[in-house]
Amino acid sequence: MTWILWLAAVICVIYYAVITAYSGLTTTMSFIWLVFAALSMALAVGWEVYMRHKDKVPLWLPVSVITMCCTGILVFVTVEVLIFTGVTARDASSLDYVIVLGARVKETGLSKSLKNRLDKAIEYVEENPDTILVLSGGQGADEPVSEAAAMRDYLVYNGIREERLVLETRSTSTVENIAYSRVAIEEDLERRKEHRRKNPIFMQPGTFVEVPDKPVRIGILTSDFHIFRAQQIAKKWGIPDASGIACSSDPILFVHFCVRECAAILKDKLVGNM
Repeated sequence: MTWILWLAAVICVIYYAVITAYSGLTTTMSFIWLVFAALSMALAVGWEVYMRHKDKVPLWLPVSVITMCCTGILVFVTVEVLIFTGVTARDASSLDYVIVLGARVKETGLSKSLKNRLDKAIEYVEENPDTILVLSGGQGADEPVSEAAAMRDYLVYNGIREERLVLETRSTSTVENIAYSRVAIEEDLERRKEHRRKNPIFMQPGTFVEVPDKPVRIGILTSDFHIFRAQQIAKKWGIPDASGIACSSDPILFVHFCVRECAAILKDKLVGNM
């Protein structure tokens, strides 16, 4: 057991070094791997002490530590299984609106995560020409422009017509992405209805049959590890049947993203966001 814990600590330190070398010290929550390493080392030392002084250590102490560790592992595995249900989400075709969730915009340009999402959005709208993209993301303190504006510029540069884009520039979190995007969709639907009222299509009587408005079909496009949480938040915030459209994430950072997403899911569940 001791050598397994020490090996886990070494692996965590190495992975932390890989993350910082690959994407920089500012990578969100990269420090968690040092926390895992410290925890593994503490458990290794504690196990050695316990094995040497079993007769002096009260039984409740190792039982409590083992119970806490097993509970943590069980919760982590359960959440990761849920995350992977999003990773394997299949794309839905012919949606009315697709919410493209923002990601960091650097001084030097789009982050890899955001570029992957936008490339997937381009691929989707080329196959579904009637879909409207809702670009969701405000401007962070360290971002030169809002994420939505950066996304619009990239998509227009790559041939997507601007009239197919709706910008949501207020959000600073996934919850706000969903909530404000829902408002943006409702406002866009109202604008389109008003446009039809002002510009009616005249047809001869008897050449058409009036039918009730069909339900608006909405999808959420984001990184594969992020799909599950985005869909659960959408259910909470008034989009119960949002389809998931997953784009690939960086293979080197994928494990880190999944661990970070586990913490985000637990936090959002505890505070009632999903």
